[in-house]
Amino acid sequence: MQVFGLVGNPVSHSLSPPMHEAAYEEVGLDARYVTFEPSRDELAAALRGADALGVAGLNVTAPFKQDVRSLVSMDDLAARIGAVNTVDFSGDEPTGHNTDAAGVRRAFTHHDVALDGQSAVVVGAGGAGRSAAFALGEECNHLCVANRTVARAEELADDVGRQTDATTSSCSLDDLPDALADADVLVNATSVGMGEDRSPVPSDALHPELAVLDAVYEPLETRLLQDARAAGATTIDGAWMLLYQGVEAFEVWFDDSAPVTVMNRALRARL
Repeated sequence: MQVFGLVGNPVSHSLSPPMHEAAYEEVGLDARYVTFEPSRDELAAALRGADALGVAGLNVTAPFKQDVRSLVSMDDLAARIGAVNTVDFSGDEPTGHNTDAAGVRRAFTHHDVALDGQSAVVVGAGGAGRSAAFALGEECNHLCVANRTVARAEELADDVGRQTDATTSSCSLDDLPDALADADVLVNATSVGMGEDRSPVPSDALHPELAVLDAVYEPLETRLLQDARAAGATTIDGAWMLLYQGVEAFEVWFDDSAPVTVMNRALRARL
């Protein structure tokens, strides 16, 4: 039996186990997906132990996505983003990947939203913001990063600008209406709206030409998505991003297509 799992602290809330185990059952794999909750001081030992015990792969969630970088050999994308959320133990040494960026891109693709040549805005410059910014920076012509602390937005925009072909800019949250006026794509990569009726984006800044992805998935219908739908925009809930980062991880581990429909059904049943 192959063992896969999730490392984080806490992980009791995770929706990854039912999603991945549904995939294993669908394709007839003798595999299990379990959770591990080490402390930060125990993380290195936990990864060494997983490798020694024959664990085939791990997902990594908060607060360890950056800590893991020094413990694995990263692929190019994970190194550029500066975060690892998937570890593959099948090679000579553990390899770190970032599938969050693919989760963003594939969520838009699933909803027939073209990113090539578009203008995008990412709200938030934390871990999720970095993944979203690099995902869009590799596809779009222009990327603006908006953040409460403008210096962090500037830093992320500069990083993306140096490493992709996109032109980049940054702004404060107060300047979002101007940034969104001519934008085609918007991603909320903050936690604003999680379990609360708030949006990080003024409703009057939204317009019908936008495609809006909210990384928040609890609730699925956030205030931002409600406002975006009312404005006539295309809306994409955060469960799609969660689904496709898991799909990408499955495909990293097995080098084969994931059963997307089954994984989505299991995820949404748990939500």
